[in-house]
Amino acid sequence: MKIFLTGGSGMVGKNILECPKSQMYKIFSPKKEELNLLNRTDILNYLFELKPDFVIHCAGRVGGIEANMSSSLAFLRDNVEIGLNVIEASSQAGVKNLINLGSSCMYPKTAPNPLKEKEILRGELEPTNEGYALAKIVTAKLCEYIVKEYPKKKYTTIIPCNLYGRHDNFDINSSHLIPGVISKLHNAVKKGKTSIDIWGDGNARREFMFSEDFADLIFFAIENFERIPQNLNVGLGHDFSINEYYEAIASVVGYSGNFEHDLSKPVGMHQKIVDISNLKKLGWSHKTNLIDGIRQAYEFYKGEN
Repeated sequence: MKIFLTGGSGMVGKNILECPKSQMYKIFSPKKEELNLLNRTDILNYLFELKPDFVIHCAGRVGGIEANMSSSLAFLRDNVEIGLNVIEASSQAGVKNLINLGSSCMYPKTAPNPLKEKEILRGELEPTNEGYALAKIVTAKLCEYIVKEYPKKKYTTIIPCNLYGRHDNFDINSSHLIPGVISKLHNAVKKGKTSIDIWGDGNARREFMFSEDFADLIFFAIENFERIPQNLNVGLGHDFSINEYYEAIASVVGYSGNFEHDLSKPVGMHQKIVDISNLKKLGWSHKTNLIDGIRQAYEFYKGEN
Protein backbone atom coordinates (compact mmCIF):
# COMPACT_ATOMS: atom_id res chain seq x y z
CA MET A 1 0.00 0.00 0.00
CA LYS A 2 1.25 3.47 -0.93
CA ILE A 3 0.58 6.24 1.59
CA PHE A 4 0.95 10.00 1.10
CA LEU A 5 1.69 11.57 4.49
CA THR A 6 1.62 15.33 4.99
CA GLY A 7 3.46 16.87 7.91
CA GLY A 8 6.18 14.24 7.96
CA SER A 9 8.64 16.67 9.54
CA GLY A 10 6.34 17.44 12.49
CA MET A 11 5.99 15.52 15.74
CA VAL A 12 3.04 13.36 14.66
CA GLY A 13 4.44 12.73 11.20
CA LYS A 14 7.90 11.74 12.47
CA ASN A 15 6.39 9.34 15.00
CA ILE A 16 4.29 7.76 12.25
CA LEU A 17 7.39 7.33 10.07
CA GLU A 18 9.37 5.83 12.99
CA CYS A 19 6.60 3.48 14.10
CA PRO A 20 7.62 -0.19 13.52
CA LYS A 21 4.37 -0.77 11.62
CA SER A 22 5.39 1.82 9.02
CA GLN A 23 7.74 -0.78 7.51
CA MET A 24 4.67 -2.59 6.18
CA TYR A 25 3.84 0.31 3.85
CA LYS A 26 5.44 2.55 1.22
CA ILE A 27 5.11 5.99 2.80
CA PHE A 28 5.85 9.13 0.80
CA SER A 29 6.25 12.32 2.81
CA PRO A 30 7.88 15.12 0.79
CA LYS A 31 9.37 18.07 2.66
CA LYS A 32 8.25 21.69 2.22
CA GLU A 33 11.00 22.30 -0.30
CA GLU A 34 9.76 19.35 -2.36
CA LEU A 35 6.00 20.01 -2.22
CA ASN A 36 4.27 23.28 -1.34
CA LEU A 37 1.01 22.44 0.46
CA LEU A 38 -0.16 26.02 -0.06
CA ASN A 39 -0.30 25.33 -3.81
CA ARG A 40 -3.19 23.04 -4.75
CA THR A 41 -1.99 22.55 -8.33
CA ASP A 42 1.35 21.24 -7.08
CA ILE A 43 -0.42 18.81 -4.73
CA LEU A 44 -2.77 17.65 -7.46
CA ASN A 45 0.07 16.97 -9.88
CA TYR A 46 1.97 15.09 -7.17
CA LEU A 47 -1.05 12.91 -6.35
CA PHE A 48 -1.81 12.12 -10.00
CA GLU A 49 1.78 10.93 -10.41
CA LEU A 50 2.02 9.03 -7.09
CA LYS A 51 -1.47 7.46 -7.15
CA PRO A 52 -1.52 6.72 -3.39
CA ASP A 53 -3.93 4.21 -1.86
CA PHE A 54 -4.18 6.32 1.29
CA VAL A 55 -3.64 9.92 2.40
CA ILE A 56 -2.86 10.84 6.01
CA HIS A 57 -3.15 14.60 6.53
CA CYS A 58 -1.13 15.75 9.57
CA ALA A 59 0.42 18.98 8.30
CA GLY A 60 -0.44 22.35 9.78
CA ARG A 61 0.56 25.20 12.06
CA VAL A 62 0.38 24.11 15.73
CA GLY A 63 1.21 25.61 19.12
CA GLY A 64 0.08 26.31 22.66
CA ILE A 65 -2.11 29.07 24.10
CA GLU A 66 0.46 31.85 23.75
CA ALA A 67 1.23 30.99 20.11
CA ASN A 68 -2.47 30.72 19.22
CA MET A 69 -3.31 34.05 20.84
CA SER A 70 -0.43 35.97 19.24
CA SER A 71 -0.86 34.46 15.74
CA SER A 72 -4.58 33.68 15.45
CA LEU A 73 -4.74 34.95 11.85
CA ALA A 74 -1.94 32.65 10.73
CA PHE A 75 -3.38 29.68 12.63
CA LEU A 76 -6.73 30.13 10.88
CA ARG A 77 -5.46 31.03 7.40
CA ASP A 78 -2.64 28.48 7.07
CA ASN A 79 -4.56 25.53 8.47
CA VAL A 80 -7.69 26.23 6.41
CA GLU A 81 -5.70 26.69 3.21
CA ILE A 82 -3.50 23.63 3.69
CA GLY A 83 -6.43 21.46 4.76
CA LEU A 84 -8.64 22.45 1.82
CA ASN A 85 -5.77 22.00 -0.63
CA VAL A 86 -4.76 18.53 0.55
CA ILE A 87 -8.27 17.13 0.99
CA GLU A 88 -9.81 18.55 -2.19
CA ALA A 89 -6.77 17.62 -4.28
CA SER A 90 -6.97 14.08 -2.88
CA SER A 91 -10.61 13.86 -3.91
CA GLN A 92 -9.93 15.29 -7.37
CA ALA A 93 -7.07 12.83 -7.86
CA GLY A 94 -9.35 9.89 -7.07
CA VAL A 95 -7.89 8.95 -3.68
CA LYS A 96 -10.48 6.73 -1.97
CA ASN A 97 -9.13 6.65 1.60
CA LEU A 98 -8.05 9.60 3.74
CA ILE A 99 -7.41 10.26 7.43
CA ASN A 100 -7.66 13.90 8.46
CA LEU A 101 -6.12 14.89 11.78
CA GLY A 102 -8.51 16.98 13.89
CA SER A 103 -8.13 18.44 17.38
CA SER A 104 -10.05 18.49 20.64
CA CYS A 105 -9.98 22.30 20.24
CA MET A 106 -12.86 21.76 17.81
CA TYR A 107 -15.29 21.32 20.69
CA PRO A 108 -17.31 24.17 22.23
CA LYS A 109 -15.85 25.66 25.40
CA THR A 110 -19.08 24.91 27.32
CA ALA A 111 -19.60 21.39 25.98
CA PRO A 112 -20.02 18.77 28.74
CA ASN A 113 -16.96 16.62 29.50
CA PRO A 114 -16.09 14.06 28.33
CA LEU A 115 -16.47 15.63 24.87
CA LYS A 116 -18.55 13.55 22.45
CA GLU A 117 -18.09 13.69 18.67
CA LYS A 118 -21.67 14.92 18.22
CA GLU A 119 -20.89 18.14 20.18
CA ILE A 120 -18.93 19.72 17.29
CA LEU A 121 -20.55 23.05 16.29
CA ARG A 122 -23.02 22.98 19.18
CA GLY A 123 -21.64 26.04 20.93
CA GLU A 124 -19.12 28.89 21.10
CA LEU A 125 -15.46 27.99 20.76
CA GLU A 126 -12.71 28.70 23.29
CA PRO A 127 -11.35 32.19 22.34
CA THR A 128 -7.69 31.37 23.08
CA ASN A 129 -7.49 28.92 20.14
CA GLU A 130 -10.52 29.87 18.06
CA GLY A 131 -8.65 30.32 14.76
CA TYR A 132 -7.06 26.88 14.94
CA ALA A 133 -10.36 25.30 16.00
CA LEU A 134 -12.27 26.88 13.11
CA ALA A 135 -9.72 25.56 10.63
CA LYS A 136 -10.00 22.04 12.03
CA ILE A 137 -13.80 22.17 11.91
CA VAL A 138 -13.72 23.30 8.25
CA THR A 139 -11.50 20.39 7.20
CA ALA A 140 -13.56 17.86 9.18
CA LYS A 141 -16.76 19.14 7.54
CA LEU A 142 -15.10 19.01 4.12
CA CYS A 143 -14.41 15.31 4.70
CA GLU A 144 -18.05 14.77 5.67
CA TYR A 145 -19.34 16.56 2.57
CA ILE A 146 -17.03 14.64 0.23
CA VAL A 147 -18.22 11.32 1.67
CA LYS A 148 -21.83 12.47 1.33
CA GLU A 149 -21.40 13.35 -2.35
CA TYR A 150 -19.04 10.47 -3.19
CA PRO A 151 -20.12 7.43 -1.10
CA LYS A 152 -17.33 5.23 -2.47
CA LYS A 153 -14.78 7.46 -0.76
CA LYS A 154 -13.96 7.22 2.93
CA TYR A 155 -12.52 10.43 4.36
CA THR A 156 -12.54 10.35 8.15
CA THR A 157 -11.35 12.74 10.85
CA ILE A 158 -9.48 11.41 13.89
CA ILE A 159 -9.71 13.81 16.83
CA PRO A 160 -6.88 13.27 19.31
CA CYS A 161 -6.52 14.72 22.76
CA ASN A 162 -3.36 16.75 23.29
CA LEU A 163 -0.20 14.95 22.17
CA TYR A 164 3.42 15.06 23.36
CA GLY A 165 6.61 13.05 22.96
CA ARG A 166 9.67 12.62 20.78
CA HIS A 167 10.17 15.32 18.11
CA ASP A 168 7.96 17.73 20.03
CA ASN A 169 8.38 21.51 19.98
CA PHE A 170 10.09 22.43 23.26
CA ASP A 171 10.18 26.20 22.66
CA ILE A 172 8.62 27.78 25.76
CA ASN A 173 7.04 30.57 23.69
CA SER A 174 5.22 28.40 21.16
CA SER A 175 4.93 24.87 22.60
CA HIS A 176 2.10 22.97 24.24
CA LEU A 177 2.02 22.37 28.00
CA ILE A 178 4.20 19.27 28.53
CA PRO A 179 7.15 20.11 26.23
CA GLY A 180 7.08 23.74 27.38
CA VAL A 181 7.20 22.74 31.05
CA ILE A 182 9.97 20.20 30.38
CA SER A 183 12.10 22.97 28.87
CA LYS A 184 11.10 25.44 31.59
CA LEU A 185 11.97 23.16 34.51
CA HIS A 186 15.14 21.82 32.89
CA ASN A 187 16.43 25.38 32.52
CA ALA A 188 15.31 26.19 36.07
CA VAL A 189 17.42 23.32 37.42
CA LYS A 190 20.43 24.44 35.36
CA LYS A 191 20.14 28.02 36.62
CA GLY A 192 19.38 27.03 40.22
CA LYS A 193 15.97 28.72 40.27
CA THR A 194 13.85 28.04 43.35
CA SER A 195 10.52 29.39 42.08
CA ILE A 196 8.60 28.84 38.83
CA ASP A 197 5.33 30.44 37.71
CA ILE A 198 2.24 28.52 36.56
CA TRP A 199 -0.41 30.24 34.45
CA GLY A 200 -3.69 30.42 36.38
CA ASP A 201 -4.47 28.43 39.52
CA GLY A 202 -3.30 25.17 37.97
CA ASN A 203 -6.67 23.46 38.46
CA ALA A 204 -7.61 23.34 34.76
CA ARG A 205 -7.52 19.75 33.52
CA ARG A 206 -6.00 18.38 30.32
CA GLU A 207 -5.56 15.02 28.62
CA PHE A 208 -2.21 14.21 26.95
CA MET A 209 -1.34 11.09 24.93
CA PHE A 210 2.20 9.95 24.15
CA SER A 211 2.89 10.48 20.44
CA GLU A 212 4.17 6.94 19.82
CA ASP A 213 0.85 5.58 21.06
CA PHE A 214 -0.99 7.87 18.65
CA ALA A 215 1.19 6.69 15.76
CA ASP A 216 0.21 3.11 16.65
CA LEU A 217 -3.45 4.20 16.55
CA ILE A 218 -3.00 5.58 13.02
CA PHE A 219 -1.86 2.20 11.72
CA PHE A 220 -4.63 0.47 13.67
CA ALA A 221 -7.08 2.78 11.90
CA ILE A 222 -5.62 1.93 8.50
CA GLU A 223 -5.86 -1.80 9.25
CA ASN A 224 -9.46 -1.44 10.44
CA PHE A 225 -10.53 1.43 8.22
CA GLU A 226 -14.00 0.17 7.34
CA ARG A 227 -14.85 0.16 11.05
CA ILE A 228 -13.68 3.73 11.72
CA PRO A 229 -16.59 6.21 12.09
CA GLN A 230 -16.72 9.57 10.30
CA ASN A 231 -15.31 11.38 13.34
CA LEU A 232 -13.40 9.47 16.02
CA ASN A 233 -12.09 10.74 19.34
CA VAL A 234 -8.74 9.32 20.47
CA GLY A 235 -7.71 9.76 24.09
CA LEU A 236 -6.82 8.11 27.37
CA GLY A 237 -10.14 8.14 29.19
CA HIS A 238 -8.67 10.18 32.07
CA ASP A 239 -6.99 13.55 32.61
CA PHE A 240 -4.74 15.45 35.03
CA SER A 241 -4.68 19.00 36.38
CA ILE A 242 -2.04 21.49 35.23
CA ASN A 243 -0.57 21.33 38.75
CA GLU A 244 -0.27 17.54 38.48
CA TYR A 245 1.55 17.84 35.15
CA TYR A 246 4.04 20.29 36.68
CA GLU A 247 4.61 17.94 39.62
CA ALA A 248 5.09 14.90 37.36
CA ILE A 249 7.54 16.72 35.11
CA ALA A 250 9.41 18.12 38.13
CA SER A 251 9.88 14.57 39.45
CA VAL A 252 11.44 13.47 36.15
CA VAL A 253 13.56 16.57 35.55
CA GLY A 254 14.69 16.86 39.16
CA TYR A 255 13.23 20.28 39.98
CA SER A 256 12.56 20.64 43.72
CA GLY A 257 11.69 24.36 43.95
CA ASN A 258 8.38 26.10 44.54
CA PHE A 259 5.53 26.92 42.16
CA GLU A 260 3.83 30.33 42.06
CA HIS A 261 0.44 30.79 40.37
CA ASP A 262 0.00 33.80 38.06
CA LEU A 263 -3.76 34.41 38.15
CA SER A 264 -3.51 37.18 35.55
CA LYS A 265 -2.70 34.69 32.76
CA PRO A 266 -5.31 32.92 30.56
CA VAL A 267 -5.85 29.19 31.10
CA GLY A 268 -8.28 28.23 28.33
CA MET A 269 -11.05 25.70 28.94
CA HIS A 270 -11.40 24.48 32.55
CA GLN A 271 -11.46 20.86 31.35
CA LYS A 272 -10.92 19.16 28.00
CA ILE A 273 -11.18 15.38 27.95
CA VAL A 274 -12.58 13.49 24.98
CA ASP A 275 -15.16 10.74 25.17
CA ILE A 276 -13.56 7.49 23.93
CA SER A 277 -16.64 5.26 23.88
CA ASN A 278 -16.33 4.68 20.12
CA LEU A 279 -12.58 4.05 20.42
CA LYS A 280 -13.20 1.40 23.08
CA LYS A 281 -15.69 -0.36 20.79
CA LEU A 282 -12.92 -0.68 18.20
CA GLY A 283 -10.70 -2.41 20.78
CA TRP A 284 -7.71 -0.03 20.85
CA SER A 285 -6.16 1.63 23.90
CA HIS A 286 -2.96 3.54 24.72
CA LYS A 287 0.04 1.79 26.30
CA THR A 288 2.28 4.51 27.81
CA ASN A 289 1.66 6.00 31.26
CA LEU A 290 2.38 9.65 32.04
CA ILE A 291 5.70 9.28 33.88
CA ASP A 292 7.18 6.90 31.29
CA GLY A 293 6.05 9.21 28.48
CA ILE A 294 7.53 12.30 30.16
CA ARG A 295 10.77 10.43 30.80
CA GLN A 296 11.10 9.47 27.12
CA ALA A 297 10.21 12.98 25.98
CA TYR A 298 12.79 14.43 28.39
CA GLU A 299 15.52 12.07 27.17
CA PHE A 300 14.77 13.18 23.61
CA TYR A 301 14.88 16.84 24.67
CA LYS A 302 18.27 16.39 26.37
CA GLY A 303 19.62 14.67 23.29
CA GLU A 304 18.61 17.63 21.14
CA ASN A 305 19.91 20.35 23.45
